[in-house]
Amino acid sequence: MHRRQFLLGLRSTAALFGMSGISGISTTMAAALWPTPVKGRARVVVIGGGFGGATAAKALRVLSGNTIEVTLVEPNPAFVSQPLSNLVVGGNLRVSDLTVSYDRLVARHGVVWRRTRAEAIDAERKQVRLADGARLAYDKLIVSPGVSLHREAIAGLNDPKIREALPVGWTDARESALLHARLKAMPEGGVFAITIPEAPFRCPPAPYERACQAAAWVKRHNPRAKVLIFDANAQVLAEADQFHDVWRTQFAGIVEYHPQFNCTAVAIDGAQSMAHFELGEEVRADVLNVIAPMRAGDIAVQSGLATANGRWCDVDFLSFASRAQRDIHILGDAIQIAPQMPKSGHMANQHGKVCAAAIVATLSGRPVNPEPLYSNTCYTFVSATEAMHVASVHRFDASQRTMMPVPGTGGASPRATRDEFALGLAWAQGIWADMLA
Repeated sequence: MHRRQFLLGLRSTAALFGMSGISGISTTMAAALWPTPVKGRARVVVIGGGFGGATAAKALRVLSGNTIEVTLVEPNPAFVSQPLSNLVVGGNLRVSDLTVSYDRLVARHGVVWRRTRAEAIDAERKQVRLADGARLAYDKLIVSPGVSLHREAIAGLNDPKIREALPVGWTDARESALLHARLKAMPEGGVFAITIPEAPFRCPPAPYERACQAAAWVKRHNPRAKVLIFDANAQVLAEADQFHDVWRTQFAGIVEYHPQFNCTAVAIDGAQSMAHFELGEEVRADVLNVIAPMRAGDIAVQSGLATANGRWCDVDFLSFASRAQRDIHILGDAIQIAPQMPKSGHMANQHGKVCAAAIVATLSGRPVNPEPLYSNTCYTFVSATEAMHVASVHRFDASQRTMMPVPGTGGASPRATRDEFALGLAWAQGIWADMLA
């Protein structure tokens, strides 16, 4: 598909679906008709302008009738979506197509944007220290730091030369363009290899989606090349039957899947890269994409908020308040997930809304919703024209004090289709508008 046709399709499907039914938007817009003003001065600082943080910042202003002072701390000049970034790896989109300005969040909703990095949290004084030396006082703090890569878990991966040679593309969507450039420059009949860490990690279907995008590229441009998947897990973690069907029918002879291969070391040997595995196996590749194990974003770990094995942040799912600090709320991929709850952009968006509603209720003296309901949808783009999805619904279970899947809801596409591709593009436009428009 030509890029112009691709983008026209994206815009037209977004116009078709508008705002209704996408990621809980109708609920948020309805709540905006009956905002709950907060009396007195209330200050909320939000660290991180991704799916969770940007959503929470907007929802706090909307749900409080613009009475809560909201400051967003985000160093990047614009939001860049990690979901859909595998389409950049496959040469179907550019990073600019995933980029959305923060300007409307500021101009339309009165969110104060500090374009700098949060360096430290002083929970005792209720302050955030910024990289520019300033300190922000807060009544409530929302931390939405995403994930950080535990590079030290794989020998060699933290070496500066290897970091430059092997872009990961998991915490910075802009690295996806580097991966595409390497894929494009791969020699005829070359090998693209991807290694997948043990779960949990951000977006369970995404490594397998990336392999599909790489395979779709080489099928068109380098048909004798191979795409090798080395998975530390015992099986494909999401949409397993559908992925195996795609590999068998569309990418036979190109994709090879190898479960229970845990990458422990990497090295560079001339033009090739090497991955070493825990049972002594070694693989050489012309393009090697090593996805490192993950943990909560650095500021959450450094601030003592990662109370689950030093990796993830325990929260109260009614408000996303940290189990370690009552007035600090944590969103998105950084949290210790509930049963069958994925780490995904859509789920982080839901976290942001539930958290914002709980903070507004608390600051206005009202009870917090005792039975929140979250939904999730992940679209997986397996080629330049076809996609599939997996969806789930989760409700708070008071007896277990956690979120549980709602029986009989959710499910997955039986197979990848062109219609799902269009729906996936519409989902992206809808949720980006929900967060930032």
